[in-house]
Amino acid sequence: MGEGAMIEHIARFVYYLGVHFLYASLVWFVALGLTTLVRASATAKYWIWVATSLNLVVPVGALLDKALATHISGARPLTFVGAFGLTVAENVAAIGAVWLFGVSLMLTRLGLRLRAERRLLRRHSLDDRAFLAEGVPVEFAGNQVPAVNGVLRSRICLPEGIDQLLTESELNAVLLHEVTHAKRRDNLIRLVHEVGLCLLWFHPLMWIAGSRLTLYREFSCDERVIERAQGPDLISALAKLTSWDTAPLLQASASSFMSRRLARLHAPQPGGTAIVANALLAALFSVTAAAGVYATVTHTACCFILKK
Repeated sequence: MGEGAMIEHIARFVYYLGVHFLYASLVWFVALGLTTLVRASATAKYWIWVATSLNLVVPVGALLDKALATHISGARPLTFVGAFGLTVAENVAAIGAVWLFGVSLMLTRLGLRLRAERRLLRRHSLDDRAFLAEGVPVEFAGNQVPAVNGVLRSRICLPEGIDQLLTESELNAVLLHEVTHAKRRDNLIRLVHEVGLCLLWFHPLMWIAGSRLTLYREFSCDERVIERAQGPDLISALAKLTSWDTAPLLQASASSFMSRRLARLHAPQPGGTAIVANALLAALFSVTAAAGVYATVTHTACCFILKK
């Protein structure tokens, strides 16, 4: 394959990705607006952000263009994306090296975190006091915060002494929060997003999507505690844990959301209106995501490459 043909193939690939990122980013901004303005449940908003994260990582429209192109009339290129693709193709060695360097750093960071979690469990797990909470294994470990560990086989790890610090009802509220994480496989969802972030480390919206996932993940689990009428117990448990001498309640990534969590726990809940709001949120986002896929197919079906 000649150099010109190689540049053409790379430019086409970059064009496909460029169109995908353009419309996936527009869907991202719609998700931000919907989750900010629509008074839906935190659980519904959490799943909207899960879908938004996946939409950024997986170029559905670009992958479907061959199947759908024959059914779309007026397929037309985006010339500015084509020009960008050609520029990248002509400088692919330097740009590829920078991307690979960033991916390597991010994968190393992720691997170190996962290894540290495994080492902590092996070193401090005390199986003699383990029990089950709604079918999820619970044990006391050397970690400083209540947390769910494990990706496929989740277990809840409580810090030493928490059963002396909290009342039975407060501990049950904390456990209910963590059980929700475990049963929903939140660690697996987080890992999928983090792997995507390793690949798209250069995309700022992926980083912000991660913070929104963390926020609504916590809100959603708090929401289940409220539904069980244990909101006041969780509030008092959080107050005790945040002032605990041995450790703060949450790690840095979650502690920044503490004031917002407490404010939400104190705020009136939407009640029955949330059902309508959830349906509206899901419908509007689905239409937007489908429109993004359609627009991507429209602009990639022609397999356009801008030539000098």
